[in-house]
Amino acid sequence: MKITILSVGKIKEKYWTQALAEYARRLGRYAKLELAEVDDEPTPDRASDKEEEQIRQREGERLLARMPRDAYVIALAIEGKQQDSPAMARRIADLGLAGKSHLCFVIGGSLGLSREVMARADEAWSFSRLTFPHQLMRVILLEQIYRSFRIIRGEPYHK
Repeated sequence: MKITILSVGKIKEKYWTQALAEYARRLGRYAKLELAEVDDEPTPDRASDKEEEQIRQREGERLLARMPRDAYVIALAIEGKQQDSPAMARRIADLGLAGKSHLCFVIGGSLGLSREVMARADEAWSFSRLTFPHQLMRVILLEQIYRSFRIIRGEPYHK
């Protein structure tokens, strides 16, 4: 299976890149991984609703341009479906059995994802009703994908 993580914004801090590299290394036993980034838009303090929508729109256009055409797209959004780790593992396994060999997870910027990106997504998942920085969300997502493959294979994993 191929997994693409498509995110808004660059990772600058060494500790995030180290965490991502560690989970990418671990995940390499189970799937081919691609980490892709698009530039984020500067968000002015006290941006109006219209300005925020324009920012989401521009970031969304960049995300849509980078989305693999053959991928099954899962948007990460607060309004998405929440599930526990075993349910996530079952869903990934079910998608693989259904012939979805390329999954693309999309992480938006600080204002979330545009309507167009949400419309392109095949489904939306939520990891929490809380808001996380995109750098941390990438690490959480990679850890949970790694955990999912361990669960799918019946391998032990720290709980």
